[in-house]
Amino acid sequence: MESIPGWQVIFLGGIATWIVFSSILNVTQKLRSLTQPWVSHYVMSDTSIVLKIQKYEHRYLDAFFSGLSCVVSVPFYTAFLPLLFWSGHCKLARQMTLLMAFCDYMGNCIKDVVSAPRPSSPPVRRVTATKDEEDNAMEYGLPSSHTLNTVCLSGYLLHYILSYTGSGDVSTEVMGFSLVCLVVGLIGVGRIYLGMHSLIDIIGGLALGLGILTLWLSVDKYIDDFVVSGQKVASFWATLSFLLLFAYPTPELPTPSFEYHTAFNGVALGIVIGIQQTYHQFHHENVARLLTPQLRLHAFVGRMLVGIPTILLVKFCSKALAKWILPILAYTLGIPVRSTSYIPALNGAGKKSDIKQSGYVQKLFFFSRQTSFDVDTGIRLLQYAGLAWSTVDLVPSLFSHLGM
Repeated sequence: MESIPGWQVIFLGGIATWIVFSSILNVTQKLRSLTQPWVSHYVMSDTSIVLKIQKYEHRYLDAFFSGLSCVVSVPFYTAFLPLLFWSGHCKLARQMTLLMAFCDYMGNCIKDVVSAPRPSSPPVRRVTATKDEEDNAMEYGLPSSHTLNTVCLSGYLLHYILSYTGSGDVSTEVMGFSLVCLVVGLIGVGRIYLGMHSLIDIIGGLALGLGILTLWLSVDKYIDDFVVSGQKVASFWATLSFLLLFAYPTPELPTPSFEYHTAFNGVALGIVIGIQQTYHQFHHENVARLLTPQLRLHAFVGRMLVGIPTILLVKFCSKALAKWILPILAYTLGIPVRSTSYIPALNGAGKKSDIKQSGYVQKLFFFSRQTSFDVDTGIRLLQYAGLAWSTVDLVPSLFSHLGM
């Protein structure tokens, strides 16, 4: 039986210790009291900049910047990443998935710690063309997630393309870098034009994105080696995913940010577990890649037609299974639970179960100030973990059996 590597114990123990002491010392509230007034002042003073940009209001600009925001949104990346796995660029896909999860966690943590407002509307005109944008508008402003994600993912994509092609041509590198800068710039201007962010939010997203990208480029090889061939990977990542549900700040007012973090936390968990199990079968460096004789375009379209319905079915089944199992498990362990939206019936019995069970929970989670736990968090984690696992394990197995 393999022993648990010491660094894993230290790393996970460090996170658990941080959760306890940050709660005891009210770290979130103290950081918010230092940063929120300063950021809010800049948001208010930046209103004039937003209004100047919005003087160029036009329906074509509305459509262009709204469409561009959708292309770099979290739902788009969630839909795009499975296709990247199935195209044969598995290393790029798993790196971008984990990088996206890290960006989402860091960005949303800072949003909810600072709890700084978006530009006031009115006088600012806020354009929310999609349901996703309406949900985004409910989050806090600093940093701009769109800017942060675009910097990190487009920067890493450029790094991968230059490394994969082995091109040492300076003009190609300059052209690629210029294109990335153009996209980032358009995203930043677009978020201000749409009234979703102030200048300080864009600068914050840019600075954080550059910092995360620099860090990731220095550790991506070590992370990838660990995921594909490390020891105790599944147990380590499952524990990490669980701890990250608690290592998250409580915002001043409820926002969807924690839900987004939980979903991508589940995606990262499912990807890591699936890759660990099937790397040598479906995800090694010699798999067929799109637009090669081994994987023609029509075969890739066939993969999409099989894969997309399959992962959506697995997501549905994972959610249904989690809705059935988690409340029973919570009751058995003496954990009082509630449900924000998935299981309304739980809220009717909440007070009775809280009285009976709260003593056990306070012993287990003594650092938590909650009287009950939202079972929706666990359901969301498991359904997205199931979706991601099926993307890299179940669906490639289907491709293999179907000769695709």
